[in-house]
Amino acid sequence: MDWNTLKANAREKFRGACRVCPVCNGIVCAGEVPGMGGLGTGSAFRHNIDALAAYRLNLRTVHGVSQPKLSCRILGLELALPVIGAAIGGIAMNMNGALTEEDYDIAVVSGCRQAGTVAMTGDGPKPEVFAAGLKAIEQEGGAGIPIIKPRENNKIIEMAKRAADLGAPAFGIDIDAAALVNMVNAGQPVGPKTQAELEQIKKATGIPFIVKGIMTPDEAEACYQAGVDAIVVSNHGGRALDGVPGTAEVLPEIADIVKGRLTILVDGGVRSGSDVLKMLALGADAVLIGRPVAIGAVGGGAAGVSMVIGKMAAELRAAMILTGTEDVEGVTAQILW
Repeated sequence: MDWNTLKANAREKFRGACRVCPVCNGIVCAGEVPGMGGLGTGSAFRHNIDALAAYRLNLRTVHGVSQPKLSCRILGLELALPVIGAAIGGIAMNMNGALTEEDYDIAVVSGCRQAGTVAMTGDGPKPEVFAAGLKAIEQEGGAGIPIIKPRENNKIIEMAKRAADLGAPAFGIDIDAAALVNMVNAGQPVGPKTQAELEQIKKATGIPFIVKGIMTPDEAEACYQAGVDAIVVSNHGGRALDGVPGTAEVLPEIADIVKGRLTILVDGGVRSGSDVLKMLALGADAVLIGRPVAIGAVGGGAAGVSMVIGKMAAELRAAMILTGTEDVEGVTAQILW
C-alpha cells in the first residue's frame, strides 16, 4: 500500500467524519464535534496549526551530522523516535463507525509497536471504550498507555491498577476533558482536579502518572509538586474550549518552568517530522499525534499506522540532517529562526 492509497481508503471509510484534507488544519471540519473537527468556531484547532507554522527552521549544511540519533527514552520506555500515538476514543461517534472500538485500538497499539514506539488508548462514557484499549494493550504485551477521563479519584485509581496488572507501563488522565458533556449525561461525572487530588492519585498508583491538558506554567508547576511524572501540553486537539492558544505558543514558557523536572509531552497540529523537531526545540521531550494516526488506522489498520510513523521518522531524520541536529535528546531553540 502506498501513501495515496492509504488516504483514499481512509477518506472512503470515514464517510465524511474526516475528509482527509491535503492540509489537516481544521478549517473544513470546524465545529464538527462529534466528529474530527474543533469545538465551536474551531479556532483552538486552527491555533495549533498556525502556532507551529509560525516557527521556521534554520537550514544548516556545513557540519558533520549525517546519521542523527532519533531514539529516546521516555518514562522508562525505549522509543525509536519521540513520537507517541495519541489517545482517541468514541470511534462510533467521532468517526462514523469507520472501525469498531476494538479494531481501532488494536490497529493503533500494534502499529505503533511495529514502528518502535507506543500508543495511548482512550476512555469514554461507555465501558467498552476503556476496555477495548486494555484489550489491545494486553494483546500487544503491555505496549500501550491508557488515558482515563478525569473521573472521581477512586475510579481513576481502580482503572489505573487494572491497566498496571495487564502490563501497561504508565497511565494518564486527560484533565482537559473536565467539562465533557457526554460523560456527565451518562452519569459518570468528570471535573478538574486539585493539586492534592493529583497527589492522591500518584501515591495510590504504582506506574508513571501522566496529566494531559496542561496549558499554563502554574499548572505545570502544580503537577510537578503533586509528583506527576509527565504532562501533556494540550488543548484537547481544539475540542475542549474554543478560543485558546495553540500548544506551540505556550510550550516554551511551560518548559522554562518544568523542563528536566518532569517529562514534557505535547500534541496539537503535529503533521510532519519537521513539526516534531520544532516541538522538541520549543521544549518538549516527545510529541503525541492523533489525527494522522487515526487516518493511518482507518486507511490501513496496523500497517497504516506504522506507515504514518515511518513517514514521520524519515521526515524527522531529514530535518535533523538539514538543521545539523545530532540527537533528539539534545535539541535546542538555536535551530529555530
